[in-house]
Amino acid sequence: MHEISLVRNIFSTLEAEFSKEDLDKMTAIDMKIGLLANVEPILMQNAFDAVTTAEEKYQTVQLNIELIPIEIHCKDCQQNSTIEQYKFACQTCGKPNNNVVKGTELLIHRVHFDSAEQVSTG
Repeated sequence: MHEISLVRNIFSTLEAEFSKEDLDKMTAIDMKIGLLANVEPILMQNAFDAVTTAEEKYQTVQLNIELIPIEIHCKDCQQNSTIEQYKFACQTCGKPNNNVVKGTELLIHRVHFDSAEQVSTG
């Protein structure tokens, strides 16, 4: 389950960015995960729960996941289309298309702290 590695990398990234004092006040992490990111949200949540249970300092931190749909851009009609059921075709002109402009994200979007402070990273 590579989600455990991803969660550990998230915490490593945050430890490199924030002081220990800031991390002690961390309450939640908002992630944006695209449908093409090769990450299962439920497995990510389970991995997060496992890591935070094992790491005493992060036991009160929550993970919030926002799923990002797949979106393509059609060069023929200059329109963006949201892909449903993995049918990669422009919804406007119907032509097959694999020019993905959204849906591959795996981002730490926001970190929440106990104080009124919120830090946006992406």
